[in-house]
Amino acid sequence: MALPQPKLAATEARLAGLSLPQGGWAEPARRDALARLQAMGLPARRDEYWRFTRPDALNAPDAAEAAVLEADEAPIFGTLDRLCLVFVDGVFDAEASDDPALDGVQIDRLANARDTDLHWARDIYGVLEQRGQTPVARPFAALNTAFATDGMLIRVTRTPVRPIHLVYLHRDRGSDAILHHVVRVEAGASATIIESGPAAARFNKCVEIDLADTAKLHHIRAQGRDHERSAVTHMFTRLGSESVFKSFTLTMNGRLTRNEMVVELTGDDAIAHVAGACVGDGDFLHDDTVFVTHDAVGCESRQVFKKVLRNGATGVFQGKILVKAGAQKTDGYQISQSLLLDDDSQFLAKPELEIYADDVACSHGSTSGAIDETALFYLRARGVTRAEATDLLTLAFLAEAVDEIEDETLRSEIVSRLDAWLVRRRS
Repeated sequence: MALPQPKLAATEARLAGLSLPQGGWAEPARRDALARLQAMGLPARRDEYWRFTRPDALNAPDAAEAAVLEADEAPIFGTLDRLCLVFVDGVFDAEASDDPALDGVQIDRLANARDTDLHWARDIYGVLEQRGQTPVARPFAALNTAFATDGMLIRVTRTPVRPIHLVYLHRDRGSDAILHHVVRVEAGASATIIESGPAAARFNKCVEIDLADTAKLHHIRAQGRDHERSAVTHMFTRLGSESVFKSFTLTMNGRLTRNEMVVELTGDDAIAHVAGACVGDGDFLHDDTVFVTHDAVGCESRQVFKKVLRNGATGVFQGKILVKAGAQKTDGYQISQSLLLDDDSQFLAKPELEIYADDVACSHGSTSGAIDETALFYLRARGVTRAEATDLLTLAFLAEAVDEIEDETLRSEIVSRLDAWLVRRRS
């Protein structure tokens, strides 16, 4: 079917400024992704999964400039013993990064893909992204697979002693970054991957994660404070038998952020937990779009998303649990909630369940409300100011999502950043 003229024109204008990288093992996947993108076109407001979020800034041929924030606090996770890999406006900075040699982990750059015809990532790059295009089209993920020129290829064979920290720095007001990472965790191994930073004025990131049987991956992400930035991110995860995937995202500021998460539980007794906490103020739109597919027996999935919105900010949650025929003994849980600190903010939610098995326990819920006046009165009656009491109740509201982080040190760092954000807004 031919694309509608407005969608065709937007797609052609966006592609006109891009050049498909040539050569190496990734080229066939890039060409396939470009063909998919040209067939589906970039999103429009009439598309079902984009009706809450305007894609105009992401569709535009050029990125709108975004001011670079001069940070007044230490970098997040800066005191943690970790392996740092630094990207500046979407380009790997070897001098600012640690030596990538880490026992039990093989780390390569996607930028070197054109130099070889064989690589372990060839069986994953673009493969999980393509699987994630059904039944919902994800055009920006296809664009990413086709045109990303940098990123990390991380293969974990044994459990490393340190987490891997991907740091994204923003220095150019007009930067337009596209990064693609591939992660493979082998059987019996486990790893922790951390991401942080604003990355660019406009950021398109895709991560494909393949977990072998009994593998474990913990993922913690803090999206940066530069408010004028826009970002669309994708994470495609495939889980083998008895594997564990746990991901948490913290978002503070940003005019437009859309995080898409696609999870496939393909092996029996796999566990996938995805969670997020966001706090937004003013011209802020944050969209979590999650699709979890149960395609094996005895699997567990959990989605916990909390949003705090004020001064006209907008939060979006679109979450779906699909239980395929034969995926018996599925345990699927989904909750999305918002705390609206004024009458101008809004929360738009679309929770979904689609179940084709009969021995399952699945639930979903979505709520939106204001600060509990009874709890607020209780705190104020004990000498707590209204602003401080509001912040305490806000942190309590976010706690269910933050508690999904298993590591106590990382969890404490996230809580401290949330508290700092609330204190800055208090004045």
